[in-house]
Amino acid sequence: MLILGAAILAMGIAVFQYFYKVKYKTDRNRIYAVLRFLSVFCLLLLLINPKFKQVTYSVKKPALAIAIDNSSSIVQLGFEQEAKDVVSRFRESENLNDAFEIEFYSFDQEFKRLDTLDFEGPQTNITQSLRELKTIYDGETAPVVLLTDGNQTYGEPYQYLLNYPQQVYPVVLGDTLNYDDLKIGQVNVNRYAYINNEFPVEIFTSYKGEGAVSSTLSIRSGNTTVFSRKINFTSEKSSQIINALLPAKRVGVQQYTISLQPVSEERNTDNNYKNFAIEVIDQKTNVLLISNVVHPDLGMFKKSIESNKLRTVTFANALESLEKLNDYELVILYQPDQRFKDVYERLQQLTKNSITVAGPQTSWSTVNNFQNTIRQEITGQSEEVQGVLNPNFSAFLIEDIGFNNLPPLKTTFGETQFLTDVDVALTQSIGAFDTQNPLIATTEDAGRREVYILGEGLWRWRAQSFIDRNTFEDFDKFIDNLIQYAASNKKKNRLNIDYKSFYYGNGNAILYAQYFDKNYNFDERAKLSISIFNKETKQTIEIPLLLTNNTYKVALDNLTAGDYSFTVKVADQGLSGSGSFTIVPFEIEKQFINADVTHLRTLASNTGGAVADPASIDQLINDLINDKRYKPVQKSTENSLPLVDWRWLLAILSLLLALEWFMRKYNGLT
Repeated sequence: MLILGAAILAMGIAVFQYFYKVKYKTDRNRIYAVLRFLSVFCLLLLLINPKFKQVTYSVKKPALAIAIDNSSSIVQLGFEQEAKDVVSRFRESENLNDAFEIEFYSFDQEFKRLDTLDFEGPQTNITQSLRELKTIYDGETAPVVLLTDGNQTYGEPYQYLLNYPQQVYPVVLGDTLNYDDLKIGQVNVNRYAYINNEFPVEIFTSYKGEGAVSSTLSIRSGNTTVFSRKINFTSEKSSQIINALLPAKRVGVQQYTISLQPVSEERNTDNNYKNFAIEVIDQKTNVLLISNVVHPDLGMFKKSIESNKLRTVTFANALESLEKLNDYELVILYQPDQRFKDVYERLQQLTKNSITVAGPQTSWSTVNNFQNTIRQEITGQSEEVQGVLNPNFSAFLIEDIGFNNLPPLKTTFGETQFLTDVDVALTQSIGAFDTQNPLIATTEDAGRREVYILGEGLWRWRAQSFIDRNTFEDFDKFIDNLIQYAASNKKKNRLNIDYKSFYYGNGNAILYAQYFDKNYNFDERAKLSISIFNKETKQTIEIPLLLTNNTYKVALDNLTAGDYSFTVKVADQGLSGSGSFTIVPFEIEKQFINADVTHLRTLASNTGGAVADPASIDQLINDLINDKRYKPVQKSTENSLPLVDWRWLLAILSLLLALEWFMRKYNGLT
């Protein structure tokens, strides 16, 4: 209707201008009228911009995710070729590719799109792979074909994934027959022991078989047997826990090998052996936590600090602590008040290092007078703040555990001033605004070190860190760094290296370093490299350290088991740091002799899928093609398109107006 109205209006304007009360009527007026009609009509069409609806139809095929286990256990079971053949069958099946949009993935300790299969993954996390697929195909129909032996080395049990939205079809890679097999399972041992003491080792052993067998469990250190016990198994008594007490006679990293004597005709003896290591030390950090209040932070400090077996925490109030101060390497003052006066004086006399945790319950009016390090403005008000990591913090290495996403701490409102040199680790932020007020800071004066945590509620940080990362380890390491710094009297270095004395050969071995300029500001422009020397093979490799946030780091996962020394160098600065570590042999993927069919069947049953094996792949392909749950879906898409392209219309309008103007001028009309 608008187009018809535009045509009538354009016709009326043309007739009015060239036929109504016109002084000079010629035959050319008809041409002028036509041009004016067309130009006005084009102009009106531009304003109206008429559109029409276009509906297109498309057929969307369901997705099919094929995930292949790329861990070394597939080679251990001798099914690597079967896995490759199954992948080829899925790729080559024309009917399957016509019915599905197929994507291939691989997984071991990581999940990724399939590139090549080398079956060298050191660990297997099936649960994480299924969760990644759930995210990728959220809201879509996408059954999962899982090519695996079902042996998961870490992660949550995959067979009990609740409400998984896709059907899972496990293809079993591995022998499903049962053979007699002895196995050393989990070994529980502390990371540290004290010289001239005994340390406990808990060993889980198991037996798969029908008859009764006997074996001998031995623990060796080098060529010396330090423990031996005979064990009897039956089909009813198929597992035993062995507890041993071993002597710690030498300081340093000590390696041990546990062996379980194989029974006759045992097919896999790799799982009859397991290595572990322990670091023997001759010192321990005793921490005294002084508090006159009851708060959840106190329990948090004890659990977090004692997660390092080298540390113990003892509680006392201000009065009880006076006679104990000299018995501890470190003192934590929690929410000090007027009753802490004698404690402050005694700490000053003993030049004892301390950590002060302050908050709304801290009596700053008296604490300001007890010491000469910090002054807090007295306002009588509190506020909630979050922490922002200072990249220029140089006292020791802090890894960012997501401080800005942790719950707020409750602190005293007002300006904080330090009366001595201070190194701020975290500043306070309110929302997106960084107040630059210190939240966690360190000081060092006359050989005495102090750490200040100016907020209460750290127990929430530990809880949130566990929720985010499924482990307390990252937060506990942060607290351990604070304790280590405060309990140590080592001078500040421009190059700090953070590493462990030994790593197990199952991955996650990382060395960290931080480099600071002469003003002790973190320098992200530096080039750091590490030279690693294998003491057995006498080979040296050099690897650059990569910058991540405010830390340089290098992964040591590709190193073989053995003893290593290293040197970290800063290019063009003449600075270096050295140390040594041990890679303890540990190949968990060699512990299996069978595929875990039971768990794979549970997974298939819980998700509405079915279990298959390499010999029945054709049947699985046919079942997928004929399953009515996986039919293509027709989708309609409605688009609103302009009836006329405005660019062409504008060009025609310009041409018509120019032509009319030229003809009128040529004929002497204004």
